[in-house]
Amino acid sequence: MYYNDHSPPHFHARYVDTQASIRINDGHVIDGNLGARALRLVEEWRILHKAELLDDWSLAQARQPLLRIEPLE
Repeated sequence: MYYNDHSPPHFHARYVDTQASIRINDGHVIDGNLGARALRLVEEWRILHKAELLDDWSLAQARQPLLRIEPLE
């Protein structure tokens, strides 16, 4: 996530040499591309941490420190 980023609420995911912007609410890929396997893992993580992602989005918009979100295990 980047401070003061544009709407809709989203996060940025990177895998090897690919990257994508992913909407928090529904997992839609706004921009970029990830491979199918990476996208499945990111989607699983997004579902598990949706509330935390939305909290971090609010913090980022207020230019406050973001909270750490645990990786997928």
